[in-house]
Amino acid sequence: MGFFLETLTGGLMAGMLYALIALGFVLIYKASGVFNFAQGAMVLFAALAMARFAEWIPRLLGFDNRLLANLLAFVCALAVMAAVAWAIERLVLSKLVNQEGITLLMATLGITYFLDGFGQTLFGSDIYKIDVGMPKDPVLVLENMFEGGLLVNKEDLYAALIAAGLVAALSLFFQKTGTGRALRAVADDHQAAQSIGIPLSRIWIIVWSVAGFVALVAGIIWGSKLGVQFSLSLVALKALPVVILGGLTSVPGAILGGLIIGVGEKLSEVYIGPLLGGGIEIWFAYVLALLFLLVRPQGLFGEKIIDRV
Repeated sequence: MGFFLETLTGGLMAGMLYALIALGFVLIYKASGVFNFAQGAMVLFAALAMARFAEWIPRLLGFDNRLLANLLAFVCALAVMAAVAWAIERLVLSKLVNQEGITLLMATLGITYFLDGFGQTLFGSDIYKIDVGMPKDPVLVLENMFEGGLLVNKEDLYAALIAAGLVAALSLFFQKTGTGRALRAVADDHQAAQSIGIPLSRIWIIVWSVAGFVALVAGIIWGSKLGVQFSLSLVALKALPVVILGGLTSVPGAILGGLIIGVGEKLSEVYIGPLLGGGIEIWFAYVLALLFLLVRPQGLFGEKIIDRV
């Protein structure tokens, strides 16, 4: 029982990190109707910016305070992501208002490859380290309830709590603020939103900036766990099955989808993997997403589209 709960806890914590990345997809789709294939590249670009600024700032300013260096690096990386959001809106999205969805999807693919290449040019292509002070040692909990206790990784626990807090804050932002309601109005109908005075360009800059902030937090967490390397953008693609399960327009769906994927892949790897030779964790999420596309393509919380003819 203890081992099962240990595996389950690990899956839940991994699932919150998947949900955090999936939230970037949901944010942009809700505000613009664009499936942002560039979210993984944004996570990588933000992590590279954070890692390199944390390395450069102490050299430039001549001090050795890690906390202050990380804070300044975070602010600088956030400014970079806001600049990226502004450039995407001005140079790409503003030229494609009311275009077909496939056109916008191809535009985000172009943004993906640009950010991958530009990030390598600007920040380098080595493997970089992000050290924000999260403890990496495991800790035993619930020793009185289970023999030997449950072994929990502190870094995973803190990362999951940060992700959960950010997801909750963004959910409230969408539901309770005027800007959040404007974002949802733009998602429903660009032209109608413009006709009642909602500035489309400002809304898109805001939502891409928020998505950049989410990408930065996700990049810091994953970069701290795995190191900042170009395979990080592939890790971010694990969020694609999450949004398929939860629904492209649903913040609660992103949370639940992330938890389902996280728990499912951990349990299947531990209990089914030995029977099939292992490797289930690599493809489990995508097979589950495929099954959902066959039986419920709009996802658990997605809006069902009915065409009247």
